[in-house]
Amino acid sequence: MARTCEVCGKTVSRGHLVSHSNIKTKRSFSPNIQAVRVKDGKSVRRMDVCTTCLKSGRVERAGA
Repeated sequence: MARTCEVCGKTVSRGHLVSHSNIKTKRSFSPNIQAVRVKDGKSVRRMDVCTTCLKSGRVERAGA
């Protein structure tokens, strides 16, 4: 899975992991991507969508 939301384009962001002794090492924050069946006009197709887009209603789920 390509860790990219097909709706908003959210991808992996980079930052620092900060220890108790304040040593900083690189880490990555990956978005919560779900494989969802989505209504696309009259057809239904599978998309990789972040949970923010699902909750906000930017995508209409297909099925039950």
